[in-house]
Amino acid sequence: MPEFRVEFYPFANVNNTIRLRDSSIRVRISDLLEGAPESVLEAIAHILLAKVYRQPIKAAHSTRFRRYVASKDIRAKTHLVRQMRGSKRMGSPRGFIYNLEQVFDELNVRFFHGLLARPQMTWSQIRSRRSLAHYDPAHNTIVVSRIFDHVRVPRFALEYIVYHEMLHLKHPVKLRGSRRCVHGPEFQAEEKLFPELERAKAFLKRL
Repeated sequence: MPEFRVEFYPFANVNNTIRLRDSSIRVRISDLLEGAPESVLEAIAHILLAKVYRQPIKAAHSTRFRRYVASKDIRAKTHLVRQMRGSKRMGSPRGFIYNLEQVFDELNVRFFHGLLARPQMTWSQIRSRRSLAHYDPAHNTIVVSRIFDHVRVPRFALEYIVYHEMLHLKHPVKLRGSRRCVHGPEFQAEEKLFPELERAKAFLKRL
């Protein structure tokens, strides 16, 4: 039996980590879960141990944990904590080729009647191919990979990426039971309205 060191830790989200080193196991559980019911803490323990020993996670424990963190109270606390603790490195919306604020404003008029409030727009710090873009509701920011700020990237491809994140702004993530619905029917229907959708997706596949 290894030595266990368990602590609640002030993560910027509902994160839980476990590390096995030498003959000891170190566990850090988000302090947002400090008042969780015993059954939820038992579920977290099962999930973390299963991960570190590469064992299957029982569905009952996984469901119990997801339902708890998806509850209205925990979601509200998580959102607040992300705003207070989470740091986000902000760059300029002006790239070498494209200006993200200009792209947003033009798309806003074309597709949303100019009604969407523009969040902070920034290029990513690195030219990421894995994360092309994301909308961060906690910091009200759209981040686009700098890989799109290149003369060889057609404008319609960048416009599709920004349009996709604008739809996340218009259609926030919804919960269905314990599961998050990221791209619901309304989201998907509006995404199909982008006129260069197929050309943009074909270009993205080549990246």
